[in-house]
Amino acid sequence: MTIKPIRVQFKTACELLDVSRESLRHIVRTDATFPRPIKTGESKQASVYFDYAQLVEWHNKKMQSLAVMEA
Repeated sequence: MTIKPIRVQFKTACELLDVSRESLRHIVRTDATFPRPIKTGESKQASVYFDYAQLVEWHNKKMQSLAVMEA
């Protein structure tokens, strides 16, 4: 049985998507379809997480839209 994470840290999201921190920040700011980050506290330094399932779903939709554009 493989256990999939429920949420991933910002750093892990960068690694999963193979993008830099700045690139991920840009995606969050400019792509309305990208999953919203989840902050664990009120301070600026509070940890930021993303829902793993939403990240995977967003990626799959992007791949589908690219495939349609190429066809």
